[in-house]
Amino acid sequence: MTQMDLKLIKMRTDHYYKKGDKSNRISYNGRTFFDKFEKVDSTLSSAVLKDHADKKIEVAHSLVLRGDKVENIVFDYNGRDPQRFYHRAQLMLREEGFINFTAYETKTQGHLHLYVHKGHTTLQEAYQIAKNLSSKLAQRLPTQWKMFPNSDIPPEFNILAVPYEVYAKERGASWAKHM
Repeated sequence: MTQMDLKLIKMRTDHYYKKGDKSNRISYNGRTFFDKFEKVDSTLSSAVLKDHADKKIEVAHSLVLRGDKVENIVFDYNGRDPQRFYHRAQLMLREEGFINFTAYETKTQGHLHLYVHKGHTTLQEAYQIAKNLSSKLAQRLPTQWKMFPNSDIPPEFNILAVPYEVYAKERGASWAKHM
């Protein structure tokens, strides 16, 4: 994957999360979570990203930027049919007016991260958009995804592993002339 493809994600680079050997136990809203990633207060450099791409380490980035702003709403698809999911999601996103989105392949074969490039959005608004998009897509497909950012999990869990490859991307409204 190229640097330009990673820049589309607009990751927060002043820190990153690295998968460790042990997990921490966190209680949040009456639920117990196990955190496998530890925060590293160092710059997310190209050397760290190269080690991640070579699968020497597993690195995650935070979706929440400074000032509780969010650039992307993300579908974390963990189902068995990524082509069907992407096709349905693409149609739904176009219908909802989202014209810039990118699907990335993750470490697990057939799993996708679909980044909807929304632009500067407040965290509360991002929670609402994510729930709305998820419910609209759930009307057409069995729910086999998680949405990020998510208010039902601890704030430090609104992180995603840095993707490995681009699955598909859509930019602009070139398709709109056919509507």
